[in-house]
Amino acid sequence: MENENRNEFKFGFTPGAENWNGRLAMIGFVAALIIELVSGQGVLHFWGLM
Repeated sequence: MENENRNEFKFGFTPGAENWNGRLAMIGFVAALIIELVSGQGVLHFWGLM
């Protein structure tokens, strides 16, 4: 019964955490591309940081 604790929350570099990290990074990258295409300026300029 090794899989009994698979839903248990764990800290660190677990496969589940890395999957979510990759998914959120892909969403952020696509969002930055859409902002650049729609506004015609980079994300940092769009937010007024540069």
